[in-house]
Amino acid sequence: QVQLVESGGGLVQAGGSLRLSCTSSGGTLNIYTVGWFRQAPAKEREFVTAISWVGGARPNYADSVKGRFTISRDNAKNTVYLQMNSLKPDDTAVYYCAARFRGGGSVVGASEYDCWGQGTQVTVSS
Repeated sequence: QVQLVESGGGLVQAGGSLRLSCTSSGGTLNIYTVGWFRQAPAKEREFVTAISWVGGARPNYADSVKGRFTISRDNAKNTVYLQMNSLKPDDTAVYYCAARFRGGGSVVGASEYDCWGQGTQVTVSS
């Protein structure tokens, strides 16, 4: 059974950087896509970015993070990374990684994902 664990969150000043990690235990054979979502207080969970677990398809990014965030994967380590640069106070949220066990369709909807991590807090101070 796939279990996802996020790490790397913390407190950073605006303009700073953080790198989040999402590691899968229990195997990765069923994973097609890994996505990052975030949820700020009193807001809905929103899509940040997603990457295919295999193959070279270009990652998807939300407009709000394009040019600042980069998703990457290390299949040997069963880990997906989210490098976040030029952070803004609006990026403050709990960040979740999620795995999708099927291909095709949309990767931006939270309901499309089958397995979620527990989340890691990112706080950006002004």
